[in-house]
Formats: sequence, C-alpha cells, structure tokens
Amino acid sequence: MIVVENLSFTYASAASPAIRGLRFGIDRGEIFGFLGPSGAGKSTAQKILIGLLKGYQGHVSVFRKDLREWGADYYERIGVSFELPNHYLKLTALENLKYFASLYSNRSQDPRAMLDRVGLGEEGDLPVSQYSKGMKNRLNVARALLHAPELLFLDEPTTGLDPVNARLIQELIQEQKRAGKTVFLTTHNMTIADSLCDRVAFIVDGEVRLIDAPRELKLRYGRRGVRVEWREDDQPATRDFQLETLGRDPDFIDLLRNREVQTIHTLEATMEDIFIKVTGRRLE
Repeated sequence: MIVVENLSFTYASAASPAIRGLRFGIDRGEIFGFLGPSGAGKSTAQKILIGLLKGYQGHVSVFRKDLREWGADYYERIGVSFELPNHYLKLTALENLKYFASLYSNRSQDPRAMLDRVGLGEEGDLPVSQYSKGMKNRLNVARALLHAPELLFLDEPTTGLDPVNARLIQELIQEQKRAGKTVFLTTHNMTIADSLCDRVAFIVDGEVRLIDAPRELKLRYGRRGVRVEWREDDQPATRDFQLETLGRDPDFIDLLRNREVQTIHTLEATMEDIFIKVTGRRLE
C-alpha cells in the first residue's frame, strides 16, 4: 500500500531536517502506528504522505504509484483526520458532512449514519461552534470515513475523548481493518497503539529507531515472569516468579493454595517502557 525509501524533509526556516532517511512499508489491510513525542517528525511524515508537503527528498509510493504522480484523484482514495479540527463552525455537523460529501465523485456514505457511527447523531443539527474539542475530533473521523476510502490517515484520533468515546473510535478503526482498509495512525498514546496496531514505528528526532509488532516488542523487551500480589497479616505482599519454572515452583503453588491471592500479572514491558529504552526519550 505504501513504500517509503530514504525520505527526508527540511522546512525552509529550519537549520536541520525535520525527518531524515525514513524507510518503511505498509501492507494493505494493516494498521500501522507512527509513534513518538511531540516534535519527533510524525506530522511532517504524514503531511508528505497525504500530499500537503512537497519538496521532499527520497521516494514515496502509494497504491503502487509514485506520490509525485498523483493528482486530485488521490483524495478520492484516501481519508484524512487531522489532530486539529478544521470544520465550518457556522454550519451544523450534518451540513459539514453533506458539503464534503458533495466534493467526491464517488457516492459517499449517508452523512446522518456517519454521525451516528461516531456518537454524534443527537448533536448533528447543532452548529459545530457549539461542539467540544472531543466532539470536533469525532466529526473529523466521520468526515475521513465519509467516502469509504481505501487508505486512512488518522492523526491522534482519540485526543480529547472520554474513555467511552475513545473506545467507540477504536472499534470504528478496527472495523475498517476488518473491511480490508489500511490505516496510518499517528499518535503518542502508547496504549492506543498497543491495542490497535499490527506494527508500530518509533520515531524520535526525525529518525525511525525501531519497527515491529507490539506483541513481539513486549516479548523481546519484557521479563519472562509473573508478579503475584496477596494479603498476609492484613498487609499487601508481592513476589515475582520465573515463567519457565512456574508450574513446578513450590512457593508459587503454595501461594495459590494457602494465600488470599488478589492479582497475578505478567512482567511484559509496556509500549512506553520499550519506547524509552529504545530511544532514550520520554513521551511528555
């Protein structure tokens, strides 16, 4: 779906490149996470891939065609949800979607139905100026999906959302994958990336440091063990056990039989742990 080779870009006012030497490929039907702290180069790479930034160095191919060769027909096949909402504030959400639907040559999905899908059905007739940031972000996602694109670029799609609506958007993204769509997900939220992405790329200071599946990364960088928590003399107690010998460890078996065990957790690394270890940077 996407092939990026030795991609670099320098803003006119900058002394050094925003991104340098990026190399990665994204398969059709994959959710690919582009992860990193603010200023790492995530948005620059996305803007190049959606055609907003020109003058880059390197090669980018989308739908098996050089990105530089695409014209306006490119936007019939991709959908974009920006991190910063950009709607017509005096129009209602429904009027916004109807207007954008009219711009596509292909038949779009029903705007009212799309509002329902992102939990805005009851607020569809309100002016967008009355929307919260989270509501505007959900409207962004609805607009990106309006023309049933094959390829989605989603920039921080759950920013400003409460847990219920964040879960709603995650389920909608997973639904796109099941339908064979490809998703390029830009985020600094490691929990979202872990739950959604088939593979992730860690980017910092304009360079990709690592690309792999979240599960493989957690196995590679985590500890092969479990942590048991229980109550003893009305006080919390914990102990770690090696995974390889767990089934024949007498102390572990004794805990299960004779103590009030409260939780058992694996000691796999979190995505944020892995990011810090690989890049030496935190996500704040």
